Amino acid sequence: MKVLVTGTAGFIGSHLAIRLLERGDEVIGIDCVNDYYDVSLKEARLERVKAYDGFTEVRKNMEDRQVIEDIFQKHQPQRVVNLAAQPGVRYSLENPHAYVDSNIVGFVNLLEACRYNNVEHFVFASSSSVYGANTNYPYSVHNNVDHPVSLYAATKKSNELMAHTYSHLFNLPTTGLRFFTVYGPWGRPDMTPYVFADKIFAGEPIKVFNYGDHKRDFTYIDDIVEGVVRTLDHVAQPNPDWTGDKPDPGTSKAPWRIYNIGNNDPVMLGHYIEVLEKCLGMEAKKEMLPMQPGDVQYTYADTDDLMNDVGYKPTTTIEEGMAKFVEWYRSYHNV
Repeated sequence: MKVLVTGTAGFIGSHLAIRLLERGDEVIGIDCVNDYYDVSLKEARLERVKAYDGFTEVRKNMEDRQVIEDIFQKHQPQRVVNLAAQPGVRYSLENPHAYVDSNIVGFVNLLEACRYNNVEHFVFASSSSVYGANTNYPYSVHNNVDHPVSLYAATKKSNELMAHTYSHLFNLPTTGLRFFTVYGPWGRPDMTPYVFADKIFAGEPIKVFNYGDHKRDFTYIDDIVEGVVRTLDHVAQPNPDWTGDKPDPGTSKAPWRIYNIGNNDPVMLGHYIEVLEKCLGMEAKKEMLPMQPGDVQYTYADTDDLMNDVGYKPTTTIEEGMAKFVEWYRSYHNV
């Protein structure tokens, strides 16, 4: 297939692009390579992707509507995966406009381009953050998610609603994927594995929020990519049993679906740090701090729908995944 992937300089986007190219797909990759974090890491990821035949790099900004229209008209992608977004819960408290520009304006530009260019399936990254104040575990796509606790989460919920509207009005198949705490080689330097490793090697204390009373459903990058590929290949279908009397939040009469992609095995933050310390062979100094605004205490993915529809469930343990991350980290930073 010819697949347009946004965010190909990003953590998930670069891994996904390589996976698609390796199976013989043609990939058009869009990324503006902004400086939210280390640009050299983004460039290094792109170099890995550009080593493959069949990749076309487009270094543009999704907020530019005319640019997006021109890209779709020129390349005519059959399917689209949107992984480009302004990430980060805490940063959304500091710079909310960046989230509206990228996650809302850029998103509607993609939806419009898909609408007018006969795209077969639009798959997009949502987030476990949309569950917000929910405390009914594990998180199910059939639960209501109307109480986000960060602007980042609110923009991701907005994406799900906007996509549903296009599925309903224009019969555009769309699938939203709620990722749960993704980690692994080539990961983001603002995420805890990278932040903690940097601090530990520098002999500086790591910040342990909520005094360590956190659980996260850490999901290894290869498992995330496998879930994306399988859902991309499984074009969203209407749910014939959906009813407005008892509306199911995870399906629709329109060709629209939501899936969790998580490990279905939450890990306490203290154990997670112990695993990292073991892999590094170094002990962390810890600064115990209260819960940060916008954070949630636990995340826990119900992956039954993913298994039922595409036959897949992530399986990589935190011990296996962290060892691979540390191996990459040592190699990349030559430490």
